Amino acid sequence: MKHSRYLSLLMVFSCTASLALATATSPSRAEQRNAVAHPRTPYRLSFYERHRRSYRVAGALHFAHSKLHDVLLLTDFEDHAEADAELYQEILAFLADPPNIEPSMELYAPYTARATWRLFKTIDSVHLLHEMTEDVLADADIPWDEKDVALQEVYDIYLDNYSDIALSPAPLDVTMRRAAVMMKPYFSLTRNYYPQNNNFFYAAHWWHPAVYESMMVGGNGVGQDVMMERMDRMFHDRVVAEPPKRMILSRELMPRYSRLSPETANVFDNLHMLHGITYDIFAYDGWTIEQKRAELYRVLDAMSYQPGDEELARKFDIPRPDIDPLDYNDWITSADGAMTRIMLEMLDEMMPMHAMGHGEMDHDEMDHGEMDHGEMDHGEMNHDEMNHDEMSMRDRLREQLRLKLTPGLQDGELPGSFADAMMQIMPEMEMSREMMEPGVVSEDMVNGMLAGWRQKYGDMPDVPTLSMDVEPQWNGSAIVSDRPEP
Repeated sequence: MKHSRYLSLLMVFSCTASLALATATSPSRAEQRNAVAHPRTPYRLSFYERHRRSYRVAGALHFAHSKLHDVLLLTDFEDHAEADAELYQEILAFLADPPNIEPSMELYAPYTARATWRLFKTIDSVHLLHEMTEDVLADADIPWDEKDVALQEVYDIYLDNYSDIALSPAPLDVTMRRAAVMMKPYFSLTRNYYPQNNNFFYAAHWWHPAVYESMMVGGNGVGQDVMMERMDRMFHDRVVAEPPKRMILSRELMPRYSRLSPETANVFDNLHMLHGITYDIFAYDGWTIEQKRAELYRVLDAMSYQPGDEELARKFDIPRPDIDPLDYNDWITSADGAMTRIMLEMLDEMMPMHAMGHGEMDHDEMDHGEMDHGEMDHGEMNHDEMNHDEMSMRDRLREQLRLKLTPGLQDGELPGSFADAMMQIMPEMEMSREMMEPGVVSEDMVNGMLAGWRQKYGDMPDVPTLSMDVEPQWNGSAIVSDRPEP
């Protein structure tokens, strides 16, 4: 008996010592696992109480987001088609009978929680921000002209409680350039090789802004209930079956809310893009889990809050300020939109650094003229100085990027990631180790892309604030508002 107790104590001591050693030698393996908690605000659970069905749908969407992490990390890439189909059917079953409460990320992806805890804490904290902002809009006791103050309070709670992991309030145009993922060997893998789940997330990223804009259009009264019921029906009847072919940004589908609370709208965009980047990293079979963690945490650092980001929060344009969020038309469902424009701009800004595979380019040879949609700008060679091969190569790269940004594998699309396609088009190009290795990035490339953004958009006026003086009203057949547009 004494011998057995001695062995037990020895085992406990050994385990404790091993854990202490692991913590001392590898802090990333023993992250502080404090969780996200809902603060006790006066409007807490208002969305849950008023729009219970939509609240439960959010739980199904977050189950899908959670589960895919483990599927990607634990599935051989060659089995992607089978894994994609199997998880998609499971997601549809969850959507038909969604959970009653919001699941945490860890619940359905325990392996990922152990491997990259910071990721799940970041996601859960923004999901909490989603819940709190939805509560503000759903709570009819908060006067319409005081919603902005309550939303600012919510954003301050988020920053105060999660300052170590808070995502940036800067628009995705900036944070994507800081993340610099396009030339990494994983970029576009999930979009192209897990299309069913990717497309479901595009439907989910329609749902989130459609929720906000439906409440914004509906006002505090019965109009909000009417809009939310219509939105929920459209999501199930049309959007899931025919999802958009791109990630819809906040400014595209919820322009009114984006003007009211640009910081939270941008945080939501950054989270949705973080989902896609994470899935690509996890799908890539060329790195160990430690390397994937290093790359993911680099991306998290790039997309997280940095001093001065608030000054950029309103640096975006709104293509359709009067949009009906429930008008599910060809513009919404197409592959072309703000996200595609951002990616094409980034490619154009990076090309001079690659010199199109033909040696270095002198900055004196670059054309810094204005750029129309689809044209090069910062760091582009003058067309008169480019030979036919260079023009053809540039056009081929842009075409491959468009194909990679379209879900699934398209006719003419080169296999693999966008970096794989680039190497096939420009076999003489030498990709720098900084660009291809996990956890590191070319600072020159990041600075060049940010300079490109500043040149194109740095002087753009801030998107105007939204007047909340007149609340939309339901008149029995339509929602009306006399609010003047700027």
